[in-house]
Amino acid sequence: MPGAGKSTIGVILAKVLGKDFIDADLVIQKEEGRLLSEIIEQEGPDGFLAIEERVNAEIQPESAVIATGGSVVYGAKAMEHLSGIGAVVYLKLSYDAVEARLRDIRGRGVVLRSGQTLKDLYEERAGLYERYAEAVVEEDGLNVEETLEKTLQALKMLVE
Repeated sequence: MPGAGKSTIGVILAKVLGKDFIDADLVIQKEEGRLLSEIIEQEGPDGFLAIEERVNAEIQPESAVIATGGSVVYGAKAMEHLSGIGAVVYLKLSYDAVEARLRDIRGRGVVLRSGQTLKDLYEERAGLYERYAEAVVEEDGLNVEETLEKTLQALKMLVE
């Protein structure tokens, strides 16, 4: 979900593991020459999701931690690709924690359909995150260091 700390944890995780870091949202912005919020405004939610799926399905890192946008789970092709090139980790936060972390959800480039609330979005995505995740890191009440440690433990369990 937006605000879960994907980019923050991703950067630190990449440093700890000695890997590159890729922020998929920044890749989208670079390829499109527009901010995420502009893409959503100009292309609509479905247009943005199609762009996001294409870009994520084409990422070919040598050895990297990738932080995707939270809406990438709507794209089966992208999720299959990401799962095929690495481990998919779900940084799971309760709805209350997500709500507390977010201020300007639309300014962050979050895909919300007309009339959709943050709660609607949370409920819609939670099942998709669970479906695609190879590891789930429950991060409610954790600070960045604790989330990082739990993520490292989850990744270690996947390779054992």
